[in-house]
Amino acid sequence: MSSFTKSTSFNRRALSSLSVESPRSTSSTAFNSPIGSAFASPRTFGGSPRPYTNRLKEISYLFQVLIVAGTLVSFLVIIAGGYLYVVPSLGYNGALQFNDTSVIINSKECDIFDGSWVVDASYPLYNASECPFVERGFNCLGNGRGHDEYLKWRWKPKHCNVPRFQVRDVLERLRGKRIVFVGDSMSRTQWESLICMLMTGLDDKRSVYEVNGNNITKRIRFLGVRFSSFNFTVEFYRSVFLVQPGKLLRWHAPKRVKSTLKLDVLDVINNEWSSADYLVFNTGQWWVPGKLFETGCYFQVGNSLRLGMSIPSAYKVALETWASWIETQIDPNKTRVLFRTFEPSHWSDHRSCNVTKYPTPDTQGRDRSIFSEMIKEVVKNMTVPVSVLDVTSMSAFRSDGHVGLWSDNPLVSDCSHWCLPGVPDIWNEILLFFLFRQQVP
Repeated sequence: MSSFTKSTSFNRRALSSLSVESPRSTSSTAFNSPIGSAFASPRTFGGSPRPYTNRLKEISYLFQVLIVAGTLVSFLVIIAGGYLYVVPSLGYNGALQFNDTSVIINSKECDIFDGSWVVDASYPLYNASECPFVERGFNCLGNGRGHDEYLKWRWKPKHCNVPRFQVRDVLERLRGKRIVFVGDSMSRTQWESLICMLMTGLDDKRSVYEVNGNNITKRIRFLGVRFSSFNFTVEFYRSVFLVQPGKLLRWHAPKRVKSTLKLDVLDVINNEWSSADYLVFNTGQWWVPGKLFETGCYFQVGNSLRLGMSIPSAYKVALETWASWIETQIDPNKTRVLFRTFEPSHWSDHRSCNVTKYPTPDTQGRDRSIFSEMIKEVVKNMTVPVSVLDVTSMSAFRSDGHVGLWSDNPLVSDCSHWCLPGVPDIWNEILLFFLFRQQVP
């Protein structure tokens, strides 16, 4: 198993209007047609007959003119043909090229998210056991996973390439910047992945540290890692819904209602995000009955409790709240905004988790998500440019990439989160492509 796929004419111009005047002519008469003049009956000039030899000179002169004209036309054809042949071969087709094998795509010509997973022995990009910012629960090899085939896959779009990760180049481009991830634990996993990828380019690992001295845990609302030698930070803000959870204020609400989710209010920590150079959002894993209704959490808009509102409808309202904040609080000349789509899990019936050895050839419908479609719909109508990192389909094949039983709690299987190194590294390669190699559409 080596790959798993997603989804002359030439216009000739007549020689005309050539006027050849006889050097022996004593009048203003000229030949309007050289060919006709050469083969017509003899004419007289100045009242005397034209000698036969003059006709031969005219014919010779005519052929010289034709030869010169033909040579000029041939030269122009050769030049034009060379241009049409050579220029496209240099890659100028509305796209740019860099390196030997990496192509900068034009969104009209190549969908970077439409491709397949191919075996690549140059992966993984780092060793999780050597990176202090990987949670123990995501270090599958360190937790006893016996095979590493899941680490050897690279995403290959159909009509272009994802640029190879060049760590020194990325470190320089991030110098003095602030990149912020906002979302749930999947966002935190991607955050950890990026830090580990970047640390491979540093000799002094001690120059990288968490700004508050915190260990990486699931519950901390803010984590920031500083790369002091390059003066930039990679930060994570835990905001699983993006909008603000709230306590129930109405005493006469049904007993099943314990708390609300304020769909029209962005998370109160949003003031920490707006000054970032790069903002990467995600949300989706918590928008399920088990995290909402079964815990007594229902939806609220303004002062109104929306008991009958469905999760997809509530998700759409929350996204519109997020979009409104982006358009009023973000300066697109300073901040680049991206939204990563829903990451499919691979739970089977009855919440059983079967982590495969290789990617699956069939996504079983996981390549589409109503959440991902809503994200793209909302972003399409925004005035501030937002890049959508549509990882849903490509990740749907990677049933081999989940934590499974190789976590810090082997008694609880996990088909939602991802091993590190692994699939989130590919998300980050695509993220870096969007940050540094492609203009916002």
